[in-house]
Order: sequence, then C-alpha cells, then structure tokens
Amino acid sequence: MTFREIVSTVFLFLLYLTLQILLVRNLVLFDYAFCFIYIACILLLPNETSFSWLLLIAFTTGFVVDIFYNTPGMHAAATVLMAFCRPLVVRSQIDVPGMESRIEFSLNELGAGAFFRYVFILALIHHTALFFIEASSLTLLVPTLVRVGASTLFTTFSIVLIQFFTRN
Repeated sequence: MTFREIVSTVFLFLLYLTLQILLVRNLVLFDYAFCFIYIACILLLPNETSFSWLLLIAFTTGFVVDIFYNTPGMHAAATVLMAFCRPLVVRSQIDVPGMESRIEFSLNELGAGAFFRYVFILALIHHTALFFIEASSLTLLVPTLVRVGASTLFTTFSIVLIQFFTRN
C-alpha cells in the first residue's frame, strides 16, 4: 500500500466510526432495524491486509463502538467473527483465481451485485452474532431473527448507498 492509500483508509476508518457514534446510533426503524455502518471499516479494507492486522483492526473497531454503546465486548466479538470469516467470503465471491490479492472492495470495482452480496453476507454474520449475544438465550428466537434480518438489510442498503454516492 502506498502512503496515500494508508491515509485514505485511516480517514475512512475514522469517518465511519464518527458517523456511527454521533449520527447513526440513533437511527432505528420500528425498534427492529438497527444500522451499523461501522462494519464498513472492515469490509472496505484492502484485501492485501494481513489476517492478523485484519483481526486486530476489527477488535479495535468493535471495542471503540462498545465503549460508546456501553456493550462490553459484544460489538468487538461480532466484528472479529466477521473479520475472521471475511477471507472465506472473498474466496467464494471472486471468480478469477489469483485476483483476490489485487481486488479493491468498492461498488465501482466489484459491481453492484457482487458488492451487495459481499456486504450482505458479512453483515449477516456480524448481526447474527451480535443479536444472539445480546439475547443470550433462545427464548426470544423469533424477535432476534427478525432483528437480524431487518438490521442486515438496513445496514447493507446503507453501506451500498454510501458507496453509490461517494464513488469516483
């Protein structure tokens, strides 16, 4: 990565975290759909980021959100799980062998369908872990599944819309 790419990535990282903490935190639809755009910090990292750095960045991101949401470890655990599954999802989504290391995760590069699938799958993993940790039992299975589905769609559409309006 060049110095310019590193600065750009750090800036986007801080921007998504700031948006999550100050603005999107209060964006809830019908008490079921929550928006967690901070996961875009992990989703949009370059693919050449090493696995250990990816997990460390995911933990730091989740920990910062946990501090402001007063949820000890829930976001950190869900974000690390999502980052852990990211290489598997990338391998299953990229068609051309050998291109995985040079791909840029953006709406422009992947196209609308592939980018939507990529964000949707990883958001589903994140939200499933997060809401089942929050529920801490299977007694509230149906409401938890509704929250997972609604929040995954809400977050996915939000990230795709942000990418659509900020692409070059």
